[in-house]
Amino acid sequence: MTSPTDPQAGTSAAVDFDRARAFIGSEGRILERRLAQVHLDADRSAAPAVIAALRAHLNPDGGFGHALEPDARTPDSQPLFADFALDVLDGLAVATGDPDPARDLLADTGGYLAKVATDGGGVPIVLPTVAAHARAEHWGAGEFPAGLNPTAALAGRFRALGIDHPWVEDSAAFCWRQLEDPAAVADAHTALCVLRFLETEPDRGRAEPAYDALGARLGELALFQLWPGSGYGLTPLQFAPHPDSPRRRFFPDDAVEAHLDALAAAQQADGGWPISWDAPGETATREWRGIVTLGALRVLRAYGRA
Repeated sequence: MTSPTDPQAGTSAAVDFDRARAFIGSEGRILERRLAQVHLDADRSAAPAVIAALRAHLNPDGGFGHALEPDARTPDSQPLFADFALDVLDGLAVATGDPDPARDLLADTGGYLAKVATDGGGVPIVLPTVAAHARAEHWGAGEFPAGLNPTAALAGRFRALGIDHPWVEDSAAFCWRQLEDPAAVADAHTALCVLRFLETEPDRGRAEPAYDALGARLGELALFQLWPGSGYGLTPLQFAPHPDSPRRRFFPDDAVEAHLDALAAAQQADGGWPISWDAPGETATREWRGIVTLGALRVLRAYGRA
């Protein structure tokens, strides 16, 4: 990590929005191209095409497959892919004000998650079937226990979309059991999942103290970069992608500004943003670059930088 006094921190760079928008149009998947219409062009008429693009990844078991998250090239349904789809649908419902298309698409997904739950409602992030296909190194042999990542995020997004399914209640109970041990949240990815869960918890008297306590601990967690640095990690901008986010209060202004500077400066000559990990092949790298470029533009625009 660098500090705010590092000579490489705090540099300002102009963002070439048009070149970045063109990069998504030429290199992004159909899903990111349609999402760009909704989120960057304010074209809500593209929302049904977003649903159609996600539906192409839907399997008969109600889960999502077919490399929806590009680091796992398996056609099989995986909780990881359900988390990716729900993240997209959560944002789409906010943008359009209409959760009904998401509810229709997810009609059988709760049933899928209940079938693969291994610990009273908890699900692992990937299943061992992922090992039969090309995948990023960090997915290993696909041997993962049920965990807050992704169970908490999935439960929170189901609740945000107003989807009532028995698995949601089971998964919430699993999450609260896990959260009895503060050490259960040890990394930034898990923290992001838990914050989304707590934001949708109906028992506010229980959720708000846990929310504030976790927010105060973010700087201690693995894979979190309060200040811009090299290598892979989540930043305040992943936690607070817009200035009105309730998570924005967890981070000092100068850290957020330093990350905005670093994000703007990271744009590549082709208009897109790079990734900081090894994807399983050139196609996956290109797909991820479309995803992170769309994300970068959304954040920079929200903070008035693009």
